[in-house]
Amino acid sequence: MHGVGRASAAITVVNALPTGVGCAVGIGLYATAEVHVRPTRRLHRPTLEIPPEVRTPLVEEALRAGLARYFASVPSDATLSLHSEIPVARGLKSSSAVACAVLSAVAQAAHATVAPIEIARVSADVAQETGVSATGALDDALAGLSPGFVVTDNHRRTILREGVVDTEWEAALFVPATPHRPSPEWSAAFRARAEEGARAVAAAREGEWWAAMERNTELVESVMGYPYAELRQKLRKEGALASGVSGLGPTLAAVAPRNRIEGILDSLPADEGLRLRVPFCDAHELPTGGGM
Repeated sequence: MHGVGRASAAITVVNALPTGVGCAVGIGLYATAEVHVRPTRRLHRPTLEIPPEVRTPLVEEALRAGLARYFASVPSDATLSLHSEIPVARGLKSSSAVACAVLSAVAQAAHATVAPIEIARVSADVAQETGVSATGALDDALAGLSPGFVVTDNHRRTILREGVVDTEWEAALFVPATPHRPSPEWSAAFRARAEEGARAVAAAREGEWWAAMERNTELVESVMGYPYAELRQKLRKEGALASGVSGLGPTLAAVAPRNRIEGILDSLPADEGLRLRVPFCDAHELPTGGGM
């Protein structure tokens, strides 16, 4: 049985660490997983064949979780291949995208019709169990599977608000070379700033994503020590509707009308990291096809 799954990267509007509520939006960088599932007569933990260069605790646990959920009645082994174009540990939700792609591939191999929120919830559980995310990052996972902005309560695993993205908007990314440390290491520092985080959450829940993004980045920059305030002012003059640290950084994302993106890219540091122009995802579907 064969399945293919795909999920996208995302950028942060509101970081969930201070309050447990997060907001994110998917962008056009993708992780793709392909899985071959083989029934076995042996009653044992599944044998997982995963290339060593992509075999991480997160990938392994996502594959095991998918088999346990979608092949519960059929003991099975699995072979996985995985490709991701998302920079790792830069705040672009690479872990959520990979977990969702793997889970989606297993669901498709089982011919299971699965809603994005179900995949996102399992991904969130896997992210917490493997220590990748302190909150599970439900918003990041769901943003990688659904179009538009999404606000979620990551503790309760519920959706609080969804919203469309203007088709004339794109994102410009500045992606420095140095990765961030895992979110559980920063949990206490962010929880201590919950009152500030709540103001960003309130704006997101009202649909004022631009205000939410600015309030969030001021908090994240303060906790993490990123010196982006002057650069963000420069981006605003170039036409950015909003800009801010994505996740725990170090990526800085700017949202702007499509005709202003090139000027914004030119304003980003040219020799300190990648500069990327990416569209927002206007449609996501679990892949179809594959099967027996």
